[in-house]
This record gives sequence, structure tokens and C-alpha cells, in this order.
Amino acid sequence: MDCVLRADRVLVDGHLIPASVGITGGVITSVGPVDASHPTAQDIRLSERAVVLPGFVDTHVHVDDPGTDWEGFDTATAAAAAAGITTLVDMPLDCRPVTTSVAALEVKRTAAEGRCHVDVGYWGGVVPGNLDELAALAQAGVRGFKCFLADSGNPDFPRLTPAEFRDAMGRIAELDSVLLVHAESHAVVDVSPRPNGRDYRSFLASRPDAAEQDAVSLVVDTARATGARAHIVHVSSATAVPVLAAAKAEGLAVTAETCPHYLTFGAEAIPDGGTEFAVCPPIRDGANREALWAALADGTLDSVVSDHSPCTPRDKAAGDFGRAFGGISSLQLGPRAVWTQAGRRGFGLPELCQWMSEGPAALAGYADRGRIAVGLRADLCAFDPDAQETVRAAELWHRHPVSPYDGMSLRGAVLQTWVAGVPALSRIGEPV
Repeated sequence: MDCVLRADRVLVDGHLIPASVGITGGVITSVGPVDASHPTAQDIRLSERAVVLPGFVDTHVHVDDPGTDWEGFDTATAAAAAAGITTLVDMPLDCRPVTTSVAALEVKRTAAEGRCHVDVGYWGGVVPGNLDELAALAQAGVRGFKCFLADSGNPDFPRLTPAEFRDAMGRIAELDSVLLVHAESHAVVDVSPRPNGRDYRSFLASRPDAAEQDAVSLVVDTARATGARAHIVHVSSATAVPVLAAAKAEGLAVTAETCPHYLTFGAEAIPDGGTEFAVCPPIRDGANREALWAALADGTLDSVVSDHSPCTPRDKAAGDFGRAFGGISSLQLGPRAVWTQAGRRGFGLPELCQWMSEGPAALAGYADRGRIAVGLRADLCAFDPDAQETVRAAELWHRHPVSPYDGMSLRGAVLQTWVAGVPALSRIGEPV
């Protein structure tokens, strides 16, 4: 074996047990007793504070590279490695060109070459007029596709009308792929008041619960009509949960995710001018947050991913919600933010890894990761669940020091990350 990791706590089949994990050629080749004898080039006994977990998988990351100064593959994947994330999947819209053709995909892959500290996959984009590109994109290796039902904020990535969305879902069914949907209704958002000034309530009113509820209903109805697999990204409104629960009970191929910021913050506590909290769909009130936690607990929501959507400080518009870019920078913080809140609600590390490793891996079709088992990739992290650290945004690996988590105390620390058996943190600096 190339390496054997030994720890008093290793997450195997949903249980924390003393175990040894043998790695050969980047693959887990043995999971056995902690003191099992193995011929190995490197035998590593982890400290008693370390828990060996499967590497986290984040399927909702806006790297924004090439073409913008918001984020890059080097900084994004370094932040991922520092978070224990071993695989991320990049979104298709905040880069130039947008990933709506094979040619654009190749431009993005070239930008990423030699600059990634973790494994990177890509979603393809669905926009009006590019349905004939989807088969070629699937053949070229995208993990699936993404579309918007409301304005994306990027004129190069227009929303789909309901009729265009139905056509797209039909094509997705033919390809046996999955369509990720930004499920806010254009019709509802279009007649809602515009956000303005420093009052967060005006921003919240501009993206009401009804926008999500209406769009999620359209997705469910279209999935029923076409047989296509659909995934609702960044669910923020608990009013959509009953619609999703009914779809699952009916046996429709509809899954959904939420994000750390919706599980952490409440609208009541967002300060005037706090545009670092601006995100679409918006952070809602504390009662809504608790309903999202309940939906995770009962399986209505399948996964938790970052929706890392960074920008420069100037794009947060000095506290004006009418001009601020809607996105939260959180890639390096997601697992610890969720772990902090999960522990307060009685959840453990098995649930954390179900939501942030196994669930996202399944969404993106990664059958070789998300768990610790013989035959899977040796994507692992050593995690100290009891550490307590204060976030300093300026010290994160993200390109820009803008985060609503700045100054917050989070539970947990990543001690080391291995990508296909290779230590990732040693390539970007000292372990966090």
C-alpha cells in the first residue's frame, strides 16, 4: 500500500469506529481494524482529536474563471481543500464565455489546467436557443445542466420561459441527464418591489416566498410531464418544502438542496447596509430557517452546498441593497458553518457527511466518492469536530475578503485533506 491512515474515529457506514484505511494508487483498498498489519510506504497515526471523514463534495460553486476578477481556480480550489472539500462542480454562468457550448467548456478547462488543488467538474448551461448543444456537452463530460427561471443577472445567460423550460426538460430526459434549476418565478419577481437603500427588508420583499413556491411547482409539474430528472438549487423558502415532499412521495425524480447561509442566519439579525448577506433567493426569517432544518432531517432536502458566489468588495455597493451583487462567499466555511448549527440541533457527523458528501456526489453522478469504502477514491479529510475558531475573512483563501461569516465563531477545523490519496493542504500552505 502507498499509505495507511489510522484513527480512533473513522466514519464507516454511518458509524464512527476505530479503523485503518489503506490507500493504493489513489483508491481505498482496505478498511479494517485500527491496529491491522499492512505493508505500506507510509503509516500515519492521526491524533485522537481527528475524525476521518469522506471528503466533502460541493456541487454549487461559482469559480467565475476565466473572464472576471471575482474568483479563480487556484484560489477557489485552495479554499475548498482548506474546507475538507475534495470535489467541486463549477457553475456555468459567471465566466466569459458562459459554459453553453463545448468550445466554451474547453476554454474553461484550459483556464483550470494546472491550477486546481482538488478535483473539479463542470455543469453545462441551458439558455434559450442552445438545446442542440446539450448532447455534445454531455458527451464532452459535463455532470449535468443548469438553467434559470428568473433573471440570472448576466445577459449572456438568459432565463428560460416556462415553454422553453418544458422543451429543455424534454431534451434532458432524452439525454438521461439532470437539470439544475434556479427556481424563482420571473412573473412573481417582475411585479415585486425593487430593493433600495440600506434596509434589508426591501431586498427581502423583492424576492418573496411566492417566487420560489411558484417556480418549484412548475419544475415538479414539468418533471411529471416529461419524466426528466430535476434538481432545485439553493432552496431558501420553506413554503416550497410541501411541494417537494409531495413530489418525492409521488416518486418523481426531483431532488433539492439548501445552503449554509439559509441554515445559519435569520433575516431579523441582518443589519442595515449588510449587503454581504445579499443573495438570491434571500435569507429569510428564523422560523423559516428551522423549517429548512426539519426538511433536511426528514429527507425532503437532499444536500447542503455552498452556492459560493463571490464578488469584489465594490460589487457589494457599500451597503446599498438596490445596487449590490447578490451572492455569498463561503466555500471555505460551508462544512464548519453547517457543523456548528447541526450540533446545536442534535445532528452528528454522519448526517453532516450525508448532506455534504454523499448527497452531492450522487447528484453529480460521482459513484466513486462521498463515502469511505473499499474501491472508492481516497478522497478524505481529517476533521477536529470540537475545535472552535473565529472567522477572519481576510485570512481565507477566497480571492476577496467579503463574507457574512467574518467575526463569527465556528465549530470544527480541518487538519488535513487528501485528494485521491495525496495531501492537498501541503500544496497550498500549512493545515488550517
